[in-house]
Amino acid sequence: MFGGPAVCPAIVALRRPRRALANVRINHVSVNARDLQESVAFYVDLLAAEPIPTPNFGIPVQWLALGRTQLHLFERALTPTSHHHFAVTVDDIEPVYRAAQRRDAFDHHAFGNHLVELPGDVVQLYVRDPAGNLVEIDQAGVDRLPGDLRGRLRGLWDFNPQTDENMRGRLFVPE
Repeated sequence: MFGGPAVCPAIVALRRPRRALANVRINHVSVNARDLQESVAFYVDLLAAEPIPTPNFGIPVQWLALGRTQLHLFERALTPTSHHHFAVTVDDIEPVYRAAQRRDAFDHHAFGNHLVELPGDVVQLYVRDPAGNLVEIDQAGVDRLPGDLRGRLRGLWDFNPQTDENMRGRLFVPE
């Protein structure tokens, strides 16, 4: 039962001090593509993803390199959920924004606006790929946005009230 006096043993175990694992990082994210080639073209255009050799899984699959992380696309007729997403950090969000604009890929609904400012001076761009998967693109530094993009930017606090504790939240984990 949630919220009751009993505490789940798994939660108790998680509270014990643990040794941090060295060099842990996400290796890849896998999402569906209704049309594999269309989705590959989308990620190549938006993020300069690089198609890389891909094993045969018995279904249409393409692996893409995004820096040291991979995006695995698999062709299936699945409907994505509304808010599940993956995020990619870029140095300059403007070219991604312009490519998404050409493709009419902005998502205006999941988080209230397609271009959102988070506490800690972070810009998030929300787009949908051709299969409808939600993709978040992040950039540090609101002041680095061109004026026309700054005019479209809305703070998360414009949609949802933020406490002082909420405003201390940071997207990027310190190194």
